[in-house]
Amino acid sequence: MKLNSYLMFNGQCEKAFKFYEQCLGGKIEAMMTYGGSPVAEEMSPELRDKIMHANLVVGDQELMGSDSPPELYEETKGFSVSININDPVEAERLFHALAKNGAIRMPIQETFWAARFGMLVDQFGIPWMVNCDKAA
Repeated sequence: MKLNSYLMFNGQCEKAFKFYEQCLGGKIEAMMTYGGSPVAEEMSPELRDKIMHANLVVGDQELMGSDSPPELYEETKGFSVSININDPVEAERLFHALAKNGAIRMPIQETFWAARFGMLVDQFGIPWMVNCDKAA
C-alpha cells in the first residue's frame, strides 16, 4: 500500500506544482488540463485551461493535485503535508523556500523531538510541516 497526498486548488494548481517542483527538487511527470482530457467538451470554458490532474515525483514519493471546479472548492483545513528530512540545513532551506509569500505558523527551530521543526501555510493555502529528527 502507498498513501499519497492529493491537493485541491482554486485555479492555482499549475503554478503551485511548478513552485513545489522547484522547492522540493522533484519532477512533474503529469499535468493534464480539463480541456486536454477526454471529457473536455463537457467542461465549462472557464475550467478548460485549469488542471484536471498533476503528479509530482520526489524520490520515491508522489504529490498529486488538481484544480477543483469552483462550485466544489473548499479551503484547505484539517491536515498538513509533512516532510521528514535527515539534514537540518536542508530542512531550513526547504522550510524557507516553501514559506516564500506564505505564512509561518511555527518558526523552524529545535524542539524536544527534532533538530528542526516548523509549520507554515504556503502561498497557495497548503499547510506544511517540516521535520528533521534529532540524531540517535
